[in-house]
Amino acid sequence: MPAEPAERGAVPHRVPGTTALCDGGPPTDIVASADGPPSRYGQGAPGPSVTSLAATDVFAALDTAPRGLTPTEAAARRARYGANELPGVGRRHVWRRLLAQFTDLFAVVLLVSSAITFLAYALEQPRDPATLQLALAILGVVLLNAGIGFAQEYSAERTAESLQAMVPHTCRVLRNGEPRELPARDLVPGDVVLLEAGDAVPADCRLVEAHDVAVNNAALTGESDAVARVAGPVPAGPPLEARNCVFMGTDVIAGTGKAVVSATGTGTEFGRIFRLTAAAPRQQTPLQRQVAAMARRVAALALATGAVLFAVRVPSGQPFVDTFVFSLGVMVALVPEGLPATLSVSLAIGVRRMARRHALVKQLLAVEALGSTSVVCTDKTGTLTQAEMTVVRLWANGVSHAVTGVGYTPAGEVAEARSVRELLRAAALCGNSRLVPPTDRDGWRVLGDTTEGALLVAAEKAGLDPAAEEARTPRVAEYPFDSVRKLMSTVHRDGDGTYLACVKGAPLELLARCDAIDREGTRTPLTEASRAEVVAAADDMAGQGLRVLAVARRRVSGPRPALGDVESGLTLLGLAGMYDPPRPEVRDAVDACRRAGIRIVMVTGDHPLTAEAVARRVGIVREPAPSVVTGAQLDALDDGGLDALLAGSAELLLCRVSPEHKMRVVTALQRRGEVVAVTGDGANDAPALKHADIGVAMGASGTDVAREAAVMVLLDDSFASITTAVGLGRSVYRNIRKFLIYLFSHNIAELVPILAATFTGFPLVPITAVQILAIDLGSDVLPALALGAEPMEADVMDSPPRPRRERLFSTAVMGRILFLGGIQALGVCAVFFWHVHASGIPYADFTRDDPVYREAITLVQAGIVVSQFFNALAVRTDRQSVFRAGVLSNPWLIGAGCVGIALMAAISYAPPLQEVFNTAPLAPADWAVLAGFGALLLAAEEARKWVLRHRRRSPKGGTS
Repeated sequence: MPAEPAERGAVPHRVPGTTALCDGGPPTDIVASADGPPSRYGQGAPGPSVTSLAATDVFAALDTAPRGLTPTEAAARRARYGANELPGVGRRHVWRRLLAQFTDLFAVVLLVSSAITFLAYALEQPRDPATLQLALAILGVVLLNAGIGFAQEYSAERTAESLQAMVPHTCRVLRNGEPRELPARDLVPGDVVLLEAGDAVPADCRLVEAHDVAVNNAALTGESDAVARVAGPVPAGPPLEARNCVFMGTDVIAGTGKAVVSATGTGTEFGRIFRLTAAAPRQQTPLQRQVAAMARRVAALALATGAVLFAVRVPSGQPFVDTFVFSLGVMVALVPEGLPATLSVSLAIGVRRMARRHALVKQLLAVEALGSTSVVCTDKTGTLTQAEMTVVRLWANGVSHAVTGVGYTPAGEVAEARSVRELLRAAALCGNSRLVPPTDRDGWRVLGDTTEGALLVAAEKAGLDPAAEEARTPRVAEYPFDSVRKLMSTVHRDGDGTYLACVKGAPLELLARCDAIDREGTRTPLTEASRAEVVAAADDMAGQGLRVLAVARRRVSGPRPALGDVESGLTLLGLAGMYDPPRPEVRDAVDACRRAGIRIVMVTGDHPLTAEAVARRVGIVREPAPSVVTGAQLDALDDGGLDALLAGSAELLLCRVSPEHKMRVVTALQRRGEVVAVTGDGANDAPALKHADIGVAMGASGTDVAREAAVMVLLDDSFASITTAVGLGRSVYRNIRKFLIYLFSHNIAELVPILAATFTGFPLVPITAVQILAIDLGSDVLPALALGAEPMEADVMDSPPRPRRERLFSTAVMGRILFLGGIQALGVCAVFFWHVHASGIPYADFTRDDPVYREAITLVQAGIVVSQFFNALAVRTDRQSVFRAGVLSNPWLIGAGCVGIALMAAISYAPPLQEVFNTAPLAPADWAVLAGFGALLLAAEEARKWVLRHRRRSPKGGTS
């Protein structure tokens, strides 16, 4: 037995990326399917249009029969056309994703360095264990970075996949005259499908029977209105406008029907959108571009510096292999080995913070890109609004009444006037939707048309029981809504044996069919003054952005009167004004975007008046006359005209738009240098989601294809979560700059002593490559991570987005790196050469195992580690004193710095580590001297900040 509508409609099945060809006849063109073989008809119009055929002729046109296909024929078509699904997402194998971690330019440079070092070790006579240690250490760094990066991306991807709705993808099909429940993927062209309210349409179909069928095409069109379907022939035209067709990825919200499958898989209308999505290239985030550029510059600098030093030292008589290994050490000193791991983990921290704020980011680098967002193209329904129609005003007996309560929960107040109860009673009877009580997983919801659901909720608020009213006055006939009449009518048998017709629909259409108006139960003739009063009331509601329905009734003579008798001579009961309420948190989020200099453009498939009303309620529109542009008007604009529109309109609403329109708008905004975030939930949004810099899909109401195309999924579907995510993204960018300054400044302290030794003729390096790796990956990673985890600052949304072309390494950042790194370099050079000179040993007599040399290089390593502890405190703020911010306000940073110093102490004092790093024990006085240099660095940075703060002060004492 088929499941009840409520059960089947609880979690609608939406197949990603499918659409229909209802105006195409028998197949001529073939499209590749998910399984490889041809899947379905082409997108042209290959034969007679099945939309213009009578229902009885559809079976022959699609080569089937009213009893459906036989199992043998179905199997043959399944083998011929393939599965009724889209091609699987082109995910790379795990091993391919792991190998991709080694294509980073830093990884390539280090891999080549490791290979050359292994070769040098093999050529050495005698072989130096230090060379092998260096080769193994460099290789270990690459493997560690790759492992961390892979783990973070794999974890984010797995989490995203867990969002996919776990629902049975089944449908009911006639096979050889017997109804069967089959997996939707097994449908083939010619199958006869049984549909009822609550079902998801499993393929593109031509209806051959329709009993009050209405569908929700929001997944394809972006509009959530119920659309009536018929079984009779209609003129050929665009597929989505064919009123006798239903489409894959949409929902049946009312009625029952029987349909013949006309398209499956990629040959559907949904498939057309899938192809648009697949063709759209994934955009690189700003951080991806900047990190790639930084990697190229750093790698080029490292190679050039190593080559110059090699060329300088070889003529001086140094052994060739030793000189080569020395040059590799310089390269290693310049490459920030810990950066990839630190960047991955820091971004992962941002991902987790966003997840706690209901925003799941599937790509780590997208976290930072959110911070540079300058334009948000947002959908309306479900993102700005609650996707729950609510009656907020009633007009009856010449009086306007407010209705309290929001959403589908039947809690609120309605006027107790008799005229109001009669209005809501007739409205509740004239509908096919029903309220579904809350469960452990969901609250109150509507099965069927949301507009009718809103009327049911209002009726219950007025103390009526719609189910009891239906039982007392059972329905005996129905005349479904259609777009020509703009009315729906039902006929009911009243308790006294008479028949009552209830009609609802567009106010002007219904008013034209009324000759009386209800005045406290009395049927009063409808005069011109009364008509003007009704029109004024309807216009007043519409001016408030409400969707207005009129309700009327009349007595009829029998159970099945002619439509003309039902919809004439009516008595108007009143008007109902409803709207989809904005989410309460959205206005504050919109205000935050305005303060942050982020432009919001509403892009929706809804009516312009509805869109403008919602935009005003949430604060997107504040001007008296915003620019409201429809899809048809966009078609009339060339690229120059579109650019002018986007540049000249601060408040812009784009309505009645198609997927192609959305993509074109996103491309035009990107052409202007904007960083664009796009929100969406339907399959029609997927191409724009993928093409945007940041695609943001709805996790609760979104389709699978939308979630797959996006890089961020909102778990609560709220626009406010986007604003929060932007703030977190900006915070991540600030933190990245902090730890970049921290990491790169000590690279100078590692390089300068090596250069100084080269040009003063010292035969050995003041710091070895293995020591450098120990600093980069042992002492510096944890403090860098602690800097990356700094909390979001209060003013993060009080400044405009940074320009798209702004460099990660700006002049200010580079200046600070040179300033801090230069101080560290002077300190470690001083302690190294002071210790060497104090020994009185000539430079030429120093060897690798000399105790004085080992003490000197230990001082250099320890000096960098200690100064980095103070450096970490210094870079926490740009201008504010760290003492004002609170030295201990980031306890993780203090703890991480202490761990680094403890590791350095172990390298200095533990014999096994002394053997590995060629170090020696330091005296307490040595540590005191190094701490003094570190304190000097912090003092110098505090002085620099003081100067900056006072330079910015205006003559009147304020800040400029």
